[in-house]
Amino acid sequence: MNKKHQETAKSQRIYTLGGIASAIAILVIVADIVIGTITGADLTALPQTAMERFNQLEQNWLLGLYNLDLLNAINQLILIPTFFAIYIALSHSQKEFALLAFILFVTGSIIMVTGNAALPMLELSSKYHIATAHTQRQLLAAAGEAVLIQGEHGSKAMFIGFALPPLASTLFSALMVENPIFRKATGYLGLFGNALMLTYVVLITFIPSTKSVALTLAMPGGLMVLVWLLMLTAKLFKLGSLKLSL
Repeated sequence: MNKKHQETAKSQRIYTLGGIASAIAILVIVADIVIGTITGADLTALPQTAMERFNQLEQNWLLGLYNLDLLNAINQLILIPTFFAIYIALSHSQKEFALLAFILFVTGSIIMVTGNAALPMLELSSKYHIATAHTQRQLLAAAGEAVLIQGEHGSKAMFIGFALPPLASTLFSALMVENPIFRKATGYLGLFGNALMLTYVVLITFIPSTKSVALTLAMPGGLMVLVWLLMLTAKLFKLGSLKLSL
């Protein structure tokens, strides 16, 4: 097998890995939707203070971690191979912009994961509920408030982490529209869906009074992104299974 065939075979393995990662991410998204529906999916009903978060984590730590976006943070890591596979597919003719989109996605994912408040809040909650001194509890509650300011969903400190992945996905989708490897419908679907999700992030971060409007945009946006991922999964598996021409 010559060098060209070796590179093609390597790309096919990357496409297959990306398809597997995307399929897992879709299952996680569906689980997120189901859990959100069961628990009410109402951002206004979530605990607001550190002590309220501590109490929820003590009573139901799985729900507490879910409400602190741990599932979304995990999914960002799962999707990295998928977006690397998309980058490889687009890099043959649109390398510079595809690389920019991939860097934006990875950067946003790292910020989201490292800044996520779920596990730090779980640790602080455990210490809070075993503390006996009032002063110690006050210090732990203050530390919890600081963690929430830094990593809570909708906090300004987490804006970059939440905004870069949909921005990168929007850029990838725009490239797909002009790339013959992908169907234009796939590109347009990702373009509109991710643009809506980016708008949602901007609204809940900087104009919290429009939270209901933001959620109204997020519903169709999230559905379009889910279908977009389904189409990408099928395409990546197809690219990964193409026969080599000898």
